[in-house]
Amino acid sequence: MFGSTTKKEIRENVFFKHHNVETNDDASELLNGLLKKQKTINPKYFYDTRGSELFEAITQLPEYYPARTEKHILSHNAPEIAQYCGKDAVLIEPGSGSSEKIRLLLNALTPKSYIPMDIAAEFLQRSACQLGEEYPWLNIHAICSDFSKSAQIPTDIPLGKRVIFYPGSTLGNMTPESALVYLKQLRQWVSSTKPGEQGGILIGVDLHKSSTLLSAAYNDAQGITAAFNLNILNNVNQLAHANFDTEKFDHLAFYNEAQQRIEMHLISNIDHIVRVNNHSLTFAKGESIHTENSYKYTIDSFNALVNKAYLTVEKTWLDKESLFSVHYLSPI
Repeated sequence: MFGSTTKKEIRENVFFKHHNVETNDDASELLNGLLKKQKTINPKYFYDTRGSELFEAITQLPEYYPARTEKHILSHNAPEIAQYCGKDAVLIEPGSGSSEKIRLLLNALTPKSYIPMDIAAEFLQRSACQLGEEYPWLNIHAICSDFSKSAQIPTDIPLGKRVIFYPGSTLGNMTPESALVYLKQLRQWVSSTKPGEQGGILIGVDLHKSSTLLSAAYNDAQGITAAFNLNILNNVNQLAHANFDTEKFDHLAFYNEAQQRIEMHLISNIDHIVRVNNHSLTFAKGESIHTENSYKYTIDSFNALVNKAYLTVEKTWLDKESLFSVHYLSPI
């Protein structure tokens, strides 16, 4: 599925490798989603360079409690987290973005190597270089890839005990059924038959709470989340030869209490036609494109999901208000 370039050294302690995803695959996937009765775009397409930058801005917003709460949990519990992860681990972060949160753990963990993985090549390379400057002792092997399409971990990463770092409640973007499949995949990544190399998963999970607090987190006063949501159309234009006009859509985010999930949509504000990959798509005024779900779990419901993936929760860390949770998982 992936073609790859030769790994190149971009700093003394930073290496970068690009696993190319064919543009035609993206175009077909995007068109198929937009041809559904409920038009959809996979949220992974938020993260072109501009989208990645906007998301980093979202994490700094006062309304966006998940980022600051998770960062507090990680920094406050770093020594104990390091005990569970173990020293000299091969630390792998799918969807690493700017690698901001791993900075809270690096000095405590002192990993053998760090493998950030992200779909936005330029943003990933820039972030890896910055991290390499800040931590000259850290070996960084950055891999640009669509990890959601790869059932197998890349074969060219350093050997050793593998620990997956998956913060940010990203698992909530998946349906519970898809989350189960993904957790099983991660279990394969960290499982080992070698003594002392059985790995684990350090994962952030957002918790069910007041719909008022949840809705505010996805409808910030500055409109940055709205800009992030709308920017996905610019990425679709590039990847699927489309002509979306962001002025013709409005941001909508709300908490679906019955499904225990935030839903994000783009609402067409006029009747119009959009060209996507040589197809004409008709949008009625008020029609939506469903761009993201963010499922919220209870501690019990997350434990039940994990057990179905043949994993066990070794330890759970919470903030004082139980807004967010961080878990260390091990294969059963």
